Amino acid sequence: MCGIAGIIYRNGGGEHLVGRDMTAMLQAMKHRGPDSTGYALYRPAAEGYVMQVKLAEAHGNHDFDLAERLRRQRADIESRLRSAGATITAIQGPTDHAMTVSFEFDGDLKRLADYIEDVRDAEVLSLGHSLEIVKDLGDAETVSGDYNLDDFVGTHAIGHARMATESDVDIANAHPYWAYPFPDVAVVHNGQLTNYHQWRRRLERAGHRFQSECDSEIIAVYLAERMAQGDSLEDSMRRSLDELDGVFTYICVTEDALGVAKDELGAKPLVLYESDDIVALASEEIAIRRVVDREIETYDPYEGEVMVWTR
Repeated sequence: MCGIAGIIYRNGGGEHLVGRDMTAMLQAMKHRGPDSTGYALYRPAAEGYVMQVKLAEAHGNHDFDLAERLRRQRADIESRLRSAGATITAIQGPTDHAMTVSFEFDGDLKRLADYIEDVRDAEVLSLGHSLEIVKDLGDAETVSGDYNLDDFVGTHAIGHARMATESDVDIANAHPYWAYPFPDVAVVHNGQLTNYHQWRRRLERAGHRFQSECDSEIIAVYLAERMAQGDSLEDSMRRSLDELDGVFTYICVTEDALGVAKDELGAKPLVLYESDDIVALASEEIAIRRVVDREIETYDPYEGEVMVWTR
C-alpha cells in the first residue's frame, strides 16, 4: 500500500522546518506503511557536496564486533575520500549506522561514489549540493527522533512510508532512492512498473548501476539521465509516461523543484494542496492537514498528468 508525500515552500530562503513537517505528514500515514520510513530533504545549495552513507548493520551472532567494524568503515571512508582528492569540511554520525560527510570535490562523482561503496557493507544513499536522504526501519517519529530531523531546516522534501510486500524489511529496500550517480535527484513512488526489467537492462547497458531491485530507483535514474541530456524535469516526466509502463504515481525532486506524475490509469491515489506559499501533496489528505493550519481544499490530479513546482 505505502504512502508518499511531498512539500515545497514557495516563500523564504530555506528557513523552514521541513524535517518536522515531513515527519508529521508521514506519521499521519503510518497505517499505510509502518515497516520503514524515508526522507529526501533539501537545503539551499552549498558550495561543496554532502554525502550520506549507510554503514554496516548487525548480522546475527556477529554483533559483538559490530562497533569495531563501524569504526573501521568510518576510517576507511574518510581515507578514501581524501585519497580521491576530496577536501573534507565536516563529518557527522547521526546514528551508529550512518555517516554524513561534507566535502569539496571537482572530480568524477560516479567514480567517487563507486570507490566509497567498495568499502564492505557501505552504501551511498545520496550525494549532492542540497540533497540528504535519510531512511531507516520504523515509523516516521522513530526515524525522525533517531536522526534529529525535527531540526532539519530546508526548502523542500519528499517522503515514503513503506509496507513491505515483496521484499525484506531492511534499509536497502526503504525509499526514497537517489538517482545514482546524478547529484540532487531523488524519487518516491507508489505502484509498479511492468517494464522494470527492460528499462533496467537498458540503463545498465548505458553504464548505470543500481543499489536495489526497486522500480523506484529505475524512475529516478531514467529522469536524471534525461535531464543530463538537456531535457527539463517536466519534459522528462512527460516522456516517462510514454516509456514507463505500469500503474504508478511518483514524486521527483531536484535541487530547486518538485514534480508529480500519474500514469494514464490514475489508479494510485494522490491529493494536492497549492497556495501562494506552499505546495503539499500526499497519498491521503490527512497528511496535508497536519502541516497546513487553515481551511483547505485539496484535489486529485487527473490521470496522465504531470505537474512541477519550483522554489
